[in-house]
Amino acid sequence: MYSIKDWAKDDRPREKLRMKGAQALSDSELLAILITNGTRQKTALDLAKEVLQLGKNNLPQLGKLTVRDLMKVKGIGEAKAISIVAALEIGRRREATASRQKEIISSSADVAAYLQTLLKDYQHEVFAVLFLNRSNKVNHFQIISEGGITGTVADPRIILKRALEENAVSLILCHNHPSGSLKPSRADEELTQKIKEAARFFDIKVLDHLIVSEDGYFSFADEGIL
Repeated sequence: MYSIKDWAKDDRPREKLRMKGAQALSDSELLAILITNGTRQKTALDLAKEVLQLGKNNLPQLGKLTVRDLMKVKGIGEAKAISIVAALEIGRRREATASRQKEIISSSADVAAYLQTLLKDYQHEVFAVLFLNRSNKVNHFQIISEGGITGTVADPRIILKRALEENAVSLILCHNHPSGSLKPSRADEELTQKIKEAARFFDIKVLDHLIVSEDGYFSFADEGIL
């Protein structure tokens, strides 16, 4: 087995990136750069191809894998797995930021595009909040709680404490449905009203509550049930 150092310069991932740019590299070549080095039996590129196979040769699917999942590939230790997860998270955040370039929230579709990018890879429910200023610009985004596959609970006290710290005048609540279903439960509706009533005492308005999945979104405000 030849090491990457024995390859022609045009075929070495790092050299190829330097000479031709990152866009010239395949997914496995980019991963090989993150992996840095291989084992006695496998090059970094070999390991990268196995990592991609673990993610079904699909980058969105790869983004759902945890450090522990990646370590199932023989030759991928904790440090390599952490590097891969970190790189994928940077890509996810870049995509989320790009989807929110307007910065000013003007519709549920604006919020949904932003939140779908941030939450699409979670395999369990998470409850998040967008904290907005007077101009409807997002001051802060925070995941408030994480639950199981079928549900999560959010504490209104934690949300309002953070809202006061961020000087927020309005909130947009959000949670994901990993199952893909966009129908709100009775518990979703009751929690929304509870947070809305609590926020009212501080002159903070709940503008919407969105349920998002990879397939779409549901807006409480658009449906007239906020």
